[in-house]
Order: sequence, then structure tokens, then C-alpha cells
Amino acid sequence: MTTDTLGLREQKKLETRQLISDQATRLFIERGFEETTIADIAHAARVAKKTVTNYFARKEDLALDHHEQFVASLANVVASRAPGQSALAALREAFLEAARQQNPVAGFAGLPFTRMIEQSPTLVARLRDLHEQREQALAAVLRAETNAVDDDITPDAVGAQLGAAHRVLFQQIQRLTLEGLPGDEVAERVTASALRVFDLLHPSLGDYAIRPRP
Repeated sequence: MTTDTLGLREQKKLETRQLISDQATRLFIERGFEETTIADIAHAARVAKKTVTNYFARKEDLALDHHEQFVASLANVVASRAPGQSALAALREAFLEAARQQNPVAGFAGLPFTRMIEQSPTLVARLRDLHEQREQALAAVLRAETNAVDDDITPDAVGAQLGAAHRVLFQQIQRLTLEGLPGDEVAERVTASALRVFDLLHPSLGDYAIRPRP
């Protein structure tokens, strides 16, 4: 099998996955997450039910399609911070940029999608779980970056504080979106909130996990 053939096959898989995700999102918004079945999604995407479950192990993953990126987001920011930059400074900079771009991973999902999540107890619970996973992933990177010993609770405590800060900001974005505010105004308000939140954390965490300069 040629490299071109492999490339076409992978492209086809990506296209099928995106088609399923798009159809699922449309149905979830139109009918509600709880009311939409895997069979409904398969029919809309013109694929077998097994194809849907092969691409998405959980129904919730069809709605929260970027869950892996979300869970890894804070850890990735800290792992790639610049020399001389602390974990807090890197996360502050990254969040302000995400707000400027109105990045969906930061919570800028638009009114229909945000309302769909808010009306589904299953998705609310899943999102809570993803926030916890993101916090744990961040703590793991902080532990590695600071060479903390196994019984040092500091990385876990710092990860919890930084994770909670992002969770509060995420929830504010959702709340303002549900109030019907346009994206630009949501971004402006949450930016002001983020500056306040990160300033509150700076006295205790401003010098934590500063990446050494070469």
C-alpha cells in the first residue's frame, strides 16, 4: 500500500469523524442531548451505529468533541512556557489570548451550544469531570517541571488553584453567553475578570515553577 493511499485513508477517516460530530451537534442543539440517540446520529450521518461508536466511545464525546484538547490545555501551556516565565504568567498570557480569539476551548461556544450543555445534566456532569481531569493533568506537569518528590502536595495544591481559576472564568463565559451577550462583550468582561483573578494569585504563585534560563 502506498503512502498516498494511507494518506487518503486517514483523510477519509477524519472526514467521517467530522461528519458524525457535525450531525450530532446539530441534532443535540435541535432536539436536546438527552433526547437524541446514537441511532439518530448514525441515520443523519448515513453511517452504521457501530461506526459512530468506533469514532466516539461515549455519547458525551460527540457533544464535547474537543475534550482531549481541553484536558491537556493548561498542562501544555505550562510545559511550553518560555525561559524565565512562571506557570502563572504563562497561563495568564494564554488565557488572555484565548479570550481575545474567543477560543471555544476556553468556553466561547456560542449561545445554542452553551444552552444545549446547560440543559443536559449528563453534559454538565461530564464537563465537571473534564475540569477535574484538566486540573490533574496540570498538577502532573507541575510535579515534573519542579522535580517534586512523590509526597510533596505543592503541585497538587497549585494545580487545584490554577484549575479553579480557569473553571471560574469558564463558567463566567457560559453565564454571560446564556444571558445573550455578544461574543465581543463576553470577551471584554471575562478579560477584566481574568486580570483580577490572576492578580489575586500572583502573591502566592508568581514565583512558582519559573522555567530556568539557559
